[in-house]
Amino acid sequence: MLVLARKLDESIVVDDNIIIKVISVEKGVVKLGIDAPREISIIRSELLEDVKDLNIAASKVTDTSGLSTLSSKIKK
Repeated sequence: MLVLARKLDESIVVDDNIIIKVISVEKGVVKLGIDAPREISIIRSELLEDVKDLNIAASKVTDTSGLSTLSSKIKK
């Protein structure tokens, strides 16, 4: 992991087309502005973890109530 120190209004450039700029620092919270092409997906890591956990939970739920109906329709 690369660790850099930046001050207010300073930026970091990633791969010539992504700019990360320090917008503000207030009460221990750093606000960043990210300028990147539309095809680059940017998501907060905690949201990505939530989606991953929800997908795992959903894959464990089995609802077989519609299987008998589907099976009878396939036989026809």
